[in-house]
Amino acid sequence: MGKIVNVFDLEGNVAGSVELPEIFSAPVRPDLIRKAVLALLTSRLQPKGTDPLAGLRTTAESWGVGYGIARVPRVKGGTRAARVPQAVKGRRAHPPKVEKKIREYINEKEKRLATVSALAATANPDLVGARGHRIASVKQIPMVVVDDLQGVSRTSDIRKVLKALGLWDDVERAMDGTRIRAGKGKMRGRRYKVPKSILIVVAEDRGVSLAARNLPGVDVVTARNLNVVHLAPGGHPGRLTLYTVSALKELEARFKEVVVWNPVAL
Repeated sequence: MGKIVNVFDLEGNVAGSVELPEIFSAPVRPDLIRKAVLALLTSRLQPKGTDPLAGLRTTAESWGVGYGIARVPRVKGGTRAARVPQAVKGRRAHPPKVEKKIREYINEKEKRLATVSALAATANPDLVGARGHRIASVKQIPMVVVDDLQGVSRTSDIRKVLKALGLWDDVERAMDGTRIRAGKGKMRGRRYKVPKSILIVVAEDRGVSLAARNLPGVDVVTARNLNVVHLAPGGHPGRLTLYTVSALKELEARFKEVVVWNPVAL
C-alpha cells in the first residue's frame, strides 16, 4: 500500500487525500539515474566532422633527399609545401571525425527504472533539500494539488498558487541565482544561466505552461512526456516537484509494469 498524502486546492487548503502510487516507494538509484541522464543528453548530439579529403586534393609530392630542403610534399612547378598539417592549405592534424563515439546508450528497461527511481527521489524531503531547493515553508513533499491547476493560464494566478503552497521561496532562489554566462555563449543565444526550480507535472496542459513559462527555473511537463532529465537535471535526483491528482494516476498506469528490484528486501 502506498503512502497517503494530502491534496491541496489552489488556495493552499487541504481538499482531500490520495494514495501515492507504489513507484514512489522504489529505491533511489543515483548511479542508474546518472546513466539515464547521460544517455538522454548525448542522444541530442549530432555527429560532426571534416571532409576526409580536405587539404589532400593536390598532386604535391616530396622531392626526397639531396636538395637541401625539408622532405615535405611540394606543389609541382614550385617549392610551396602542401598536404602536411604545418603547410598553408594543408590538412588538419587531428580534425573532428564523424565516427567518434559521442553517444551513450542505455537499455529500455534500465531507462524506465531510472525514471521510477527519480520519481521516488521527488518524494524524499532529504534529497530535495540536499539538491538546494528551499523547502522550509513547503507544506508537503511531494506536493499534490487538484486538477484545477491545469487550467491556470495567467502568471499572476500561478504566482498566487505557488505562494499559497509555500513554493514561491524556491522560485525566488532561482531568480536570485540567475546570472550571465561566462564565455562566448553570451553571443550565441544562451546568455543567461538559470537554476532549476519547481517542476509541475500535469496530465493535460490547458494553459498552465503559458502561465509558468516566464517564471525562472519553473518547468511544466505532462505525465506522458515526463523523463529522468526533468526529474533529475544534471543527474542529481530530488527535484522539487508539484503533481496534479490526474498526473499521479497517469504515472501509475504508465509505470505499472516496471519491476523494481529492492536489495534491502532480500
